[in-house]
Amino acid sequence: MLIDFHTHIFPPAIRDRRDRFFHNEPAFELLYASPKAKLVGAAELVAQMDAQGVDKAVTFGFPWCAADTFKRHNDYIMEATARYPDRLIGFCCMDAAQAQAPAEVERCLSAGMAGVGELAFYCSEMACTDSGALDEIMALARRFDCPVMIHTNEPVGHAYPGKTDNTLAQIYALVKKYCDNRLVLAHWGGGLFWYTLMKKEVTQALTNVWFDTAASPFLYRSDIYRLAIELAGPDKILLGTDYPLLSVNRYLDDIEKSGVGPEDKQKICGRNAATLLKLNAG
Repeated sequence: MLIDFHTHIFPPAIRDRRDRFFHNEPAFELLYASPKAKLVGAAELVAQMDAQGVDKAVTFGFPWCAADTFKRHNDYIMEATARYPDRLIGFCCMDAAQAQAPAEVERCLSAGMAGVGELAFYCSEMACTDSGALDEIMALARRFDCPVMIHTNEPVGHAYPGKTDNTLAQIYALVKKYCDNRLVLAHWGGGLFWYTLMKKEVTQALTNVWFDTAASPFLYRSDIYRLAIELAGPDKILLGTDYPLLSVNRYLDDIEKSGVGPEDKQKICGRNAATLLKLNAG
């Protein structure tokens, strides 16, 4: 089974007039002001999945500040998963610092959504996660026994829209603080898994952490798959495309080039996701 763990879809009102949603949403304007930044809906995602042999996809919206907007977007995700119940798996998303965020997470998880994310701190530091809202969100995720995806990125290299100033130290502090949560660190966790080479602490701290591959073809040589398997372990890597940023074939090509064996390739491309989402239980 081929599972894409990282995709974004948007309702028609946002796709058709994105400029109307820039006001008081600096993160959305930062990532989507350019018309080259694609916005797609559920039908387009499923059509792309059909074209490239993807069986299921985890999909979510955007970490909006405005409660009306993140509720509307999460409703669209729920409608999409109801329309394509065998193909799409919905996560709920919002700005985790907003006062109404915990109530929205509880609403969405109670309605059957499978996780929380992609939570991001595009215009603030992860140090702001000391606020109580994220504590409540993580507590809800533990109560509903579901994973939480966090946007992370590498702290070095070229700049691009959506690249934050968050540091590996901040990412690591978040992981340690919420060590009882099952966390997915998008974009390879910013490279955090390299520090499993350390003799103390890090490997244990990452016990409940997974890493997705989103944007990998833009950021890393194909060797990263082989090295990540060696350091983080083959059970800790999730294929995520960040679609519509990139299609799944770009990732499959890199996995093939990396020399990953067939067993580990199956884990990365679906089995790990199925286990994390408990799809095998049914």
